[in-house]
Amino acid sequence: MFAFTDNLDIEEGKPIVICATIALVAEDQGGRHGPFTKGFRPNHNFGGPDDSFFFIGQIEVEDGVWVYPGETRDLKVTFLNARGLRELLVPGRIWRIQEGPRLIAVGTVIEVE
Repeated sequence: MFAFTDNLDIEEGKPIVICATIALVAEDQGGRHGPFTKGFRPNHNFGGPDDSFFFIGQIEVEDGVWVYPGETRDLKVTFLNARGLRELLVPGRIWRIQEGPRLIAVGTVIEVE
């Protein structure tokens, strides 16, 4: 069985907000079967495909806007201020966005606010 862990070692302070390019995997390439909208909180994996250590983050989408598999958009992502995460979030950093073990998108940090 595949075990997942999230980083619950949360530091005091504000959440970490970044602007990132989010490229969703197309459905016919193994991505999501439908779009997402406001309140979407997938798993954020800064390791490789076999890494099961995730951070908690919400992809910010405006009310009424849907993001579809296969699309690429510049969006904000808000992360809980987990220990060690801020050091990973540097411009140009690429990470995996997953639902369980399935890769659904790849994010690239544009800037940290």
